Amino acid sequence: MNVVKVDGKNSKHRVLLYALSTCGWCRKTKKFLTDNSVAHEYIDVDLCTDEEYEQICRDILERGGRIAFPTLIVDDSRLITGFNVDEIREALEIGNT
Repeated sequence: MNVVKVDGKNSKHRVLLYALSTCGWCRKTKKFLTDNSVAHEYIDVDLCTDEEYEQICRDILERGGRIAFPTLIVDDSRLITGFNVDEIREALEIGNT
């Protein structure tokens, strides 16, 4: 599985993003994290093998989520589906700028 690591000054939380390489909302989420210097990892799910895709779907469902992208997992416990800026800011303790 191709996990891309992005460095950032804000490394207070462990952040994993499941995204699609062709999704505009996924790109906005990646840009938001980068613009706010949030260290994170992401996986472009549509570029994974079928087996890896199934594993990712199981992971999302087991965490109580639904199969939709972007899906952001913060500290292995909080799941955010979609590009919800307010919820992302709250989870990552990022103030409005």
